[in-house]
Amino acid sequence: YSREGYIERNASGLFTDPDDESPNAWLIAVFIDGALAGSIRLHIASRPEHFMPVTKGFPDIIEPRLQAGDLIVDASRMTSRIEFTRTYPFMPYLMMRSAFIAEDHFGADYITAACREEYQAAYRRMWGAVNWAPPRPYPPLKQLQALMAFDCKGMWDATRTRYPFVRSTPEEQRTLYARSSNSPVDPFEELTASRRERRLAMQHSTTCVA
Repeated sequence: YSREGYIERNASGLFTDPDDESPNAWLIAVFIDGALAGSIRLHIASRPEHFMPVTKGFPDIIEPRLQAGDLIVDASRMTSRIEFTRTYPFMPYLMMRSAFIAEDHFGADYITAACREEYQAAYRRMWGAVNWAPPRPYPPLKQLQALMAFDCKGMWDATRTRYPFVRSTPEEQRTLYARSSNSPVDPFEELTASRRERRLAMQHSTTCVA
């Protein structure tokens, strides 16, 4: 983040904030050959009282969705070490895979991500995301951030056809998301159980028709 000018450098070399500690936050590290290659933070929310960092910058966009009962996976703080980015140009795809695993585990309606204006085209090209809001101030980041969103239901089949590697097994989903980084239990278990059943039925129906 300091390399891209998002934040000022600090003596610790760490970038953390109170949002990391919320009960619905998942802090996920990606390793390649045993070395830390990158990380991503996800927040899961299905009601207005569930905290999401993106709500602070785009409350007029996110809160009505949560009030309507949508379940949103918000992907933030995605970063990778520069030596791995240079060696593995597919790092952005690898980092975002955890968000798609979360989509399947929680039965999400949308995946959101705040990004710099110049990165919007990449989100559209790579994942079929659409713009929900133009760039706005988004503290503590220094640059303006736009809000991009991925329609999980509308794009599920197309995404898995184009990128088969984002598919995951129920065991892999439970390993990552049976509990958050700050809670001993899955705070969404009752909600997501029924959502997963409906999503699996929808996916099975789509497969049969195809």
